[in-house]
Amino acid sequence: MNPTDVLAAWEACSKTDTVFILVCCVFCWPIVPAVGLGYSGYSTRRSGLASFYPGLLAIAVCTVQWWIIGYTLAYGEDGNGVIGGLSKAFHAGVLAEPMGTIPEILFSEFQLIFCATVCAISIGGACERGRLLPLIPFIFLWSTFIYCPLAHMVWSSDGFLANLGVLDFAGGTPVHICSSATATALSIYLSYPLFRSKRSSVRTPQHLKLHRPHNSMCQLLALVIIWNSWLAFDAGTTLALNFKSVMAACVTNLCAASGALTWALLTYHETGKFSLDSTFMGAISGLVLITPSAGFIDMTTSFFFGIAGALICRQALRIKFTKLAARYRWVDNGDSFATHCIGGFVGTLATGLFARREVAAYDGVTEIRGGVFFDGNWRQLGIQLVEALIGFTWSFCGSYILFALIDCIPGLEVLASDEDIIVGMDASQMDESLYEAQWTGEEEYHPFKGCSSILLE
Repeated sequence: MNPTDVLAAWEACSKTDTVFILVCCVFCWPIVPAVGLGYSGYSTRRSGLASFYPGLLAIAVCTVQWWIIGYTLAYGEDGNGVIGGLSKAFHAGVLAEPMGTIPEILFSEFQLIFCATVCAISIGGACERGRLLPLIPFIFLWSTFIYCPLAHMVWSSDGFLANLGVLDFAGGTPVHICSSATATALSIYLSYPLFRSKRSSVRTPQHLKLHRPHNSMCQLLALVIIWNSWLAFDAGTTLALNFKSVMAACVTNLCAASGALTWALLTYHETGKFSLDSTFMGAISGLVLITPSAGFIDMTTSFFFGIAGALICRQALRIKFTKLAARYRWVDNGDSFATHCIGGFVGTLATGLFARREVAAYDGVTEIRGGVFFDGNWRQLGIQLVEALIGFTWSFCGSYILFALIDCIPGLEVLASDEDIIVGMDASQMDESLYEAQWTGEEEYHPFKGCSSILLE
C-alpha cells in the first residue's frame, strides 16, 4: 500500500486504544509457554522438557500459519457463516486500516495469541506419550481446519453462531471447549492407535497416571503467569480502553481468586494441609468459567462463578482416577477435560443464565438481550447449548481425524516408541519409578490427599 494511505489510516486509529491493546498483547504472550510450563510440572522428570517444548512449537507454527492463511480464514469478510475467504491470505492489505479503533495488524496479532494459546492447551493431550515431530503438521492443520472455522463462526461479523446471537466474550467454546475436545481426541487415539503407531503395554496411560508432578515450582510459575495473562486477555477482548475492559479484568480476577480459595480450602478440610496443586487447579477453573462471560456479568456473580467452577471441576477431576477410566485407558493429561471441557460447558451455559444487558453496555456500543435470570431471555440458554455442542463435536471429531491421518504417514507415527519411554532412565529416575510403584499396590490412590502436589502444614 501507498505509505500515504497507511499513515492516513494510522491517524484514524485511537492511539490510546492502540497502546492499550499493544500492552495487552505483551502481557498475553507469556501464557503460551506458561501452559507448557504447567504441563512440564505435571509430568515425570524424564519427560519434563518434552512436555514443555510443544508450547514453543505452538507459538512458532501458529504464527506462521496465522500469517499465511489463519487470519483470513478466521476473520476474512468474503467467506460464509462457517469460514472466512482468502482475500487476506499472507496478510494482504492487513496494515493500519482501523479495526474498530485499532490497526488491523494489531487486531490480527491479538487474535493470533488466542490461537496459539488454544493450541498449546490442545496438544497437551499428547504429553508423555506422543512424539514431537508429528505435532508440527498437526498444529498447522488443526489451526487451519479446526480453530479458524470455529473462531469465525463465533466471533466473525458474518459467523453462523454470531448471527444466531451467541454470547461468548473471550472464548468459552473456541478456547476451552475446543482445546479440551482436541486434547481428549489426541489422548484417546494414543491409547488406541489405528494406523502406523503400534499399541504397547509400556506406552499406555497406566505407566503415567500414578505419579507425583516432578516440579511444583513449574506449576507455581505457570499459575502466576496464566493468571496475570488472563486478566490482559479478558480486558483486551474489548479492543478498546473503556470501562468494560476495566470491569472484565476485575471480574476475571475475582472469579479466579474465589475458585482458588474454594478448591484449596476443600483440600485443607479433607487433609488438614494446603496444596499448591489445589490452588493452581482452583484458579484455572475460575478462569475457565469466567472466560465466556467476563463482559456480561457483575462482580457478585463472578464470585459465585468461581466457587461453582471449583466445586464442579473438582468433582470432574475424579473421573480419571476411577477403575472404569483405567479399564478403558482414559488419561487426562494436564486435567484439560476436567477443567477446560467441563468448566467450558458450565461457563458457556452459565453465561446464558446470568448475562446482563446493562453490563454488556458498559463499552457504550454493545447491545444484547441478556440472559435468563436478569432479563428473562430463555432463548439465550438454548443458543449457548447449541454453541457448546457444535464446538465440542467439531473439535473432537476433526482433531481425531487429523491426528489419525498424520499417523498414516511414514516417519510421522504419533505414538512414542518403547525406547523413548524406557531408555535413559538414570538412578534418580529409577528412584522415581519406585515411588510410582508404591501407589500401584492395594492401597487406593487418592488424588485429593497430596499424592499429586506439595502439601504445606
